[in-house]
Amino acid sequence: MTIGGWILVVFGWLCVIGTVIAVCVYNYDRWWAIVLSIVLAIAICVGFYAIGRWYFTSTASGIRALTDQASELSNGIDRTVTVYTGHGEIIAQYKGKIDIEMKEDYVKFDWEGKRYIYYNCFVETIAEIP
Repeated sequence: MTIGGWILVVFGWLCVIGTVIAVCVYNYDRWWAIVLSIVLAIAICVGFYAIGRWYFTSTASGIRALTDQASELSNGIDRTVTVYTGHGEIIAQYKGKIDIEMKEDYVKFDWEGKRYIYYNCFVETIAEIP
């Protein structure tokens, strides 16, 4: 899961645990209320985790979020970037750990400690994800 996903899961767990503590404090003489609140808390926490895991492994946007976070935390992903002219001629090709930023009129990325910006060109990028 992404860091944001874990933050949401932990926040949900804390809310559920707080509710269980409140139920236990106010119903200390009713054992069934305590047991029921603990069972429900465990079920809800497992549900939070299962929904998050499903989202980040089974949906396209969740998988993209994981890839984006992996790229952000490791300063790029292994990829090959090829820059073309408008006529299809190769201007340059870069291979390595690259985090690329594409805008309407330019492409910007850092490679081996240098920043590259290409204006009005075509860029092909192939990510090598294990």
